[in-house]
Amino acid sequence: MDLKEIQNLIKFVAKSGASEVKLETGDVKITIRTGSDDKETTIVQQVPVGGQQMQQMPVQQQAQQQAQAPQESAAPKEDTKDSGADDSKYITVKSPIIGTFYRKPSPDKPTFVEVGDTIKEGDVLCIIEAMKLFNEIESEVSGKVVKVLVDDSSPVEFDQPLFLVDPS
Repeated sequence: MDLKEIQNLIKFVAKSGASEVKLETGDVKITIRTGSDDKETTIVQQVPVGGQQMQQMPVQQQAQQQAQAPQESAAPKEDTKDSGADDSKYITVKSPIIGTFYRKPSPDKPTFVEVGDTIKEGDVLCIIEAMKLFNEIESEVSGKVVKVLVDDSSPVEFDQPLFLVDPS
Protein backbone atom coordinates (compact mmCIF):
# COMPACT_ATOMS: atom_id res chain seq x y z
CA MET A 1 0.00 0.00 0.00
CA ASP A 2 1.57 3.29 -1.06
CA LEU A 3 1.47 6.71 0.61
CA LYS A 4 -1.26 8.07 -1.70
CA GLU A 5 -3.60 5.18 -0.89
CA ILE A 6 -2.98 5.68 2.83
CA GLN A 7 -3.70 9.41 2.56
CA ASN A 8 -6.93 8.72 0.65
CA LEU A 9 -7.93 6.26 3.37
CA ILE A 10 -7.18 8.85 6.08
CA LYS A 11 -9.36 11.43 4.31
CA PHE A 12 -12.15 8.90 3.88
CA VAL A 13 -12.04 7.93 7.58
CA ALA A 14 -11.95 11.59 8.67
CA LYS A 15 -15.04 12.40 6.60
CA SER A 16 -16.89 9.32 7.83
CA GLY A 17 -16.68 10.44 11.46
CA ALA A 18 -15.23 7.13 12.68
CA SER A 19 -12.86 7.41 15.61
CA GLU A 20 -10.73 4.38 14.74
CA VAL A 21 -10.32 2.08 11.73
CA LYS A 22 -8.14 -1.00 11.46
CA LEU A 23 -7.31 -2.47 8.06
CA GLU A 24 -5.35 -5.63 7.29
CA THR A 25 -4.31 -6.43 3.73
CA GLY A 26 -1.78 -9.12 2.94
CA ASP A 27 1.26 -8.50 5.11
CA VAL A 28 0.36 -4.93 6.14
CA LYS A 29 -1.79 -3.85 9.07
CA ILE A 30 -2.92 -0.21 9.30
CA THR A 31 -4.62 1.51 12.22
CA ILE A 32 -6.05 5.02 11.80
CA ARG A 33 -7.26 6.96 14.83
CA THR A 34 -8.87 10.39 14.72
CA GLY A 35 -8.97 12.71 17.73
CA SER A 36 -12.14 14.21 19.15
CA ASP A 37 -10.71 17.72 19.52
CA ASP A 38 -10.26 20.35 16.78
CA LYS A 39 -6.66 19.34 16.01
CA GLU A 40 -6.12 16.49 13.61
CA THR A 41 -4.39 13.73 15.57
CA THR A 42 -4.59 10.93 13.06
CA ILE A 43 -1.88 8.32 13.47
CA VAL A 44 -1.03 5.77 10.83
CA GLN A 45 0.79 2.58 11.70
CA GLN A 46 1.99 0.14 9.10
CA VAL A 47 2.90 -3.10 10.79
CA PRO A 48 3.84 -6.39 9.16
CA VAL A 49 1.45 -9.11 10.28
CA GLY A 50 4.43 -10.66 12.08
CA GLY A 51 4.14 -7.79 14.60
CA GLN A 52 7.21 -5.54 14.22
CA GLN A 53 6.31 -1.86 13.66
CA MET A 54 7.54 -0.37 10.39
CA GLN A 55 6.11 3.14 10.34
CA GLN A 56 4.22 5.47 12.63
CA MET A 57 3.79 9.02 11.42
CA PRO A 58 1.43 11.88 12.28
CA VAL A 59 -0.57 13.15 9.31
CA GLN A 60 1.16 16.54 9.41
CA GLN A 61 4.53 14.89 8.72
CA GLN A 62 2.99 12.85 5.89
CA ALA A 63 1.67 16.02 4.30
CA GLN A 64 5.10 17.66 4.55
CA GLN A 65 6.79 14.65 2.97
CA GLN A 66 4.26 14.54 0.17
CA ALA A 67 4.73 18.26 -0.52
CA GLN A 68 8.47 17.68 -0.90
CA ALA A 69 7.97 14.75 -3.29
CA PRO A 70 7.31 15.41 -6.99
CA GLN A 71 3.60 15.74 -7.64
CA GLU A 72 1.87 13.49 -10.17
CA SER A 73 -1.59 14.24 -11.49
CA ALA A 74 -4.20 11.50 -11.98
CA ALA A 75 -5.72 13.44 -14.87
CA PRO A 76 -4.19 13.38 -18.34
CA LYS A 77 -2.34 16.56 -19.23
CA GLU A 78 -3.38 16.77 -22.86
CA ASP A 79 -5.48 19.65 -24.20
CA THR A 80 -4.65 21.97 -21.30
CA LYS A 81 -3.95 24.94 -23.60
CA ASP A 82 -7.39 25.38 -25.16
CA SER A 83 -9.62 23.86 -22.46
CA GLY A 84 -10.29 27.10 -20.53
CA ALA A 85 -12.85 28.98 -22.65
CA ASP A 86 -14.50 26.01 -24.36
CA ASP A 87 -15.19 24.05 -21.13
CA SER A 88 -17.50 26.73 -19.70
CA LYS A 89 -20.47 25.51 -21.76
CA TYR A 90 -20.02 21.91 -20.56
CA ILE A 91 -21.29 20.24 -17.41
CA THR A 92 -18.62 18.63 -15.25
CA VAL A 93 -19.44 15.24 -13.73
CA LYS A 94 -17.51 15.00 -10.44
CA SER A 95 -16.58 12.12 -8.19
CA PRO A 96 -18.97 11.71 -5.25
CA ILE A 97 -16.41 9.66 -3.27
CA ILE A 98 -12.71 8.95 -2.83
CA GLY A 99 -11.53 5.77 -4.50
CA THR A 100 -10.14 4.18 -7.66
CA PHE A 101 -11.73 5.15 -10.98
CA TYR A 102 -12.57 2.40 -13.49
CA ARG A 103 -14.06 2.95 -16.95
CA LYS A 104 -15.07 -0.74 -17.38
CA PRO A 105 -17.18 -3.11 -15.28
CA SER A 106 -14.36 -5.67 -15.55
CA PRO A 107 -11.08 -5.91 -17.50
CA ASP A 108 -12.60 -8.04 -20.27
CA LYS A 109 -15.69 -5.82 -20.81
CA PRO A 110 -16.00 -2.65 -22.93
CA THR A 111 -15.95 0.80 -21.34
CA PHE A 112 -19.21 2.24 -20.01
CA VAL A 113 -18.92 5.43 -22.11
CA GLU A 114 -16.58 6.80 -24.76
CA VAL A 115 -15.98 10.35 -25.93
CA GLY A 116 -18.80 11.20 -28.34
CA ASP A 117 -21.37 8.86 -26.73
CA THR A 118 -24.81 10.28 -25.98
CA ILE A 119 -25.89 9.67 -22.40
CA LYS A 120 -29.08 10.23 -20.42
CA GLU A 121 -29.84 10.57 -16.72
CA GLY A 122 -29.25 7.31 -14.88
CA ASP A 123 -26.71 5.88 -17.35
CA VAL A 124 -23.66 4.35 -15.65
CA LEU A 125 -20.54 6.36 -16.53
CA CYS A 126 -17.89 4.54 -14.50
CA ILE A 127 -17.18 2.63 -11.30
CA ILE A 128 -15.32 3.97 -8.29
CA GLU A 129 -13.92 1.38 -5.92
CA ALA A 130 -13.74 2.47 -2.30
CA MET A 131 -12.64 -0.01 0.38
CA LYS A 132 -13.42 -3.07 -1.77
CA LEU A 133 -16.90 -1.75 -2.66
CA PHE A 134 -17.58 -1.04 -6.33
CA ASN A 135 -19.88 1.98 -6.69
CA GLU A 136 -21.54 2.62 -10.05
CA ILE A 137 -21.50 6.34 -10.83
CA GLU A 138 -24.62 7.31 -12.74
CA SER A 139 -25.10 10.40 -14.85
CA GLU A 140 -27.24 13.16 -13.40
CA VAL A 141 -27.41 14.93 -16.78
CA SER A 142 -28.25 14.10 -20.38
CA GLY A 143 -25.97 15.03 -23.24
CA LYS A 144 -22.86 14.03 -25.14
CA VAL A 145 -19.58 12.99 -23.47
CA VAL A 146 -16.96 15.50 -24.60
CA LYS A 147 -13.95 14.49 -22.52
CA VAL A 148 -12.83 11.86 -20.01
CA LEU A 149 -10.67 13.69 -17.48
CA VAL A 150 -9.22 10.73 -15.54
CA ASP A 151 -7.16 7.72 -16.65
CA ASP A 152 -8.54 4.24 -16.02
CA SER A 153 -7.46 2.67 -12.69
CA SER A 154 -6.40 6.04 -11.24
CA PRO A 155 -7.11 7.22 -7.71
CA VAL A 156 -9.69 10.03 -7.51
CA GLU A 157 -10.57 12.50 -4.78
CA PHE A 158 -13.97 13.64 -3.59
CA ASP A 159 -15.40 16.26 -6.00
CA GLN A 160 -12.66 15.65 -8.61
CA PRO A 161 -13.88 16.25 -12.19
CA LEU A 162 -14.30 12.96 -14.10
CA PHE A 163 -16.14 13.80 -17.34
CA LEU A 164 -17.19 16.83 -19.38
CA VAL A 165 -20.70 16.55 -20.86
CA ASP A 166 -22.24 18.82 -23.51
CA PRO A 167 -25.90 19.19 -22.49
CA SER A 168 -27.03 20.55 -25.87
